[in-house]
Amino acid sequence: MHVITTQAELETAIAALEKSDFVTVDTEFIRETTFWPILCLIQMAAPGVTALVDPLAPDLDLAPFFRLMGNEKVTKVFHAARQDIEIVVHLGDLVPHPVFDTQVAAMVCGFGDSVSYDQIVQKITGTRLDKSSRFTDWRHRPLSDKQLDYALADVTHLIDVYKHLAAQLEREDRAHWLNEEMAVLTARETYDPRPEDAWKRLKMRLRKPQELAVLQAVAAWREREARERDVPRGRVLKDDAIYEIAQQQPRDAAALARLRTTPKGWERSSSAAGLLGTVNDALAIPKEEMPKLPKTFQPPEGTSAAAELLKVLLRIVAEKQGVAAKVLASSDDIDRIAAEGEEADVPALQGWRRAVFGEAALRLVRGEVGIKFDKRRIAVFDL
Repeated sequence: MHVITTQAELETAIAALEKSDFVTVDTEFIRETTFWPILCLIQMAAPGVTALVDPLAPDLDLAPFFRLMGNEKVTKVFHAARQDIEIVVHLGDLVPHPVFDTQVAAMVCGFGDSVSYDQIVQKITGTRLDKSSRFTDWRHRPLSDKQLDYALADVTHLIDVYKHLAAQLEREDRAHWLNEEMAVLTARETYDPRPEDAWKRLKMRLRKPQELAVLQAVAAWREREARERDVPRGRVLKDDAIYEIAQQQPRDAAALARLRTTPKGWERSSSAAGLLGTVNDALAIPKEEMPKLPKTFQPPEGTSAAAELLKVLLRIVAEKQGVAAKVLASSDDIDRIAAEGEEADVPALQGWRRAVFGEAALRLVRGEVGIKFDKRRIAVFDL
């Protein structure tokens, strides 16, 4: 099986793919030891055209590939697109557009929550994929024909999946449902988070504003270090260490050495010196400028039963509409609607979700509809 390794071959393949109104795309990468994924293989297909590109080939410029990713006349079809798009953003400094994510489309079309690629291929085409090469070290060269067959199957079958889902969305007038989801997926800020927001990835275990100030500063410091050194965040500092530092607030190397979550001797490193400077800067923030602890939502006492009823309603609506319940509303959405009703600021009460589920949920909260058994099935009825 041929793999593109020269500039001329890449230009020819991209020119052929650009003639189609859509192209299916997938990537193989490794990121176990790095912050940024190492791109190892690019797979693309369109009706009558396939291409396997080796981005590790010496002197190969991927500019034609990035040109295709930015071509507004060609829809880029991915399955579970986020990590693939992240690679394009990092290496090509652009967000592919327009994009069609078949995993999201499958949920909108009723194929279940977060359906996998091999599951959706089998359901739509009847083909059972061989996934035995899933855990390949894609940096190794040469790649075997079996590995390349596996990689190419990730885009060739995607053509039929895309056609099926796109036709169903049009037939059921749900294309605009998917468009709202793709707007988030193709937003630049989705892939370019600020280091200052890195603390939001961590689960809160803090009780004091000063602890939060240290946690925010240290999380941002770790994010910058990981990016600059191109190593996983945990290689710089474990999450547990950030929590302990936020609570113990070490001001010098001796105090840092007494922590249980940092490696022995690490307090003498240059990284530790930078960390201590960050901690001391955070502790120097005036009291009145300390960050406020974010309020965690606690459903009022007595709303849990209402939330359970809303979950039943969600399932009824999801089954009736043929859409995954996860797409319509999250558990947090349900809890907030049960507690706050119309005032709940949640996705389930916005856009197409409100029309499909949100309005019915509000009617249930207001006591305008009820739920009953009807011939051994659960049904909604007007009160």
